[in-house]
Amino acid sequence: MTGIGEQSIAERARSLLEPVVARDGFELVDVEWLRLAGRWTLRVYIDKPDGVHVDDCQSVSRTIEAMLDVEDFIEQAYDLEVSSPGLDRPLRKPQDFERYAGQRVHVKSYGPVADTAPGSPGRKHWTGVLGGFKDGAVEIDVDGVVHRVPHDQIAKAHLEYDAGADLRRKD
Repeated sequence: MTGIGEQSIAERARSLLEPVVARDGFELVDVEWLRLAGRWTLRVYIDKPDGVHVDDCQSVSRTIEAMLDVEDFIEQAYDLEVSSPGLDRPLRKPQDFERYAGQRVHVKSYGPVADTAPGSPGRKHWTGVLGGFKDGAVEIDVDGVVHRVPHDQIAKAHLEYDAGADLRRKD
């Protein structure tokens, strides 16, 4: 838990690591601080245009492990994991929502967001085709209805892998 004016461990790690990861040719996609099976884990997701390989993760891990040791702002013992974002890549920045327009996504808001339909109580979850990012909001087409979710109301968003699309694709 953080006090007023304090950054969470994930936010502080993100601020520290983003420029270094970028300098080495990678995008810092996300940072998570979580407890798994009774142990703390700092999970760092990286990407690059031609994809991330095991050697990339090892290299980045060595670089950031040294930085985290020098900065020494994490009191608990923890495991460091560096990996690719995978098929269900998290989406955080406006650029992410632009880059992946046309892809299937799932978006969750912090609380109900008023829908465009009159009398609708609003909703917190949307799964559909990402329309992009416009005027501070993410657009999602759910069964032919476009919904706009203000970026600052998004708690989580990620790509959704559609296995059926691979089966339907004609090569």
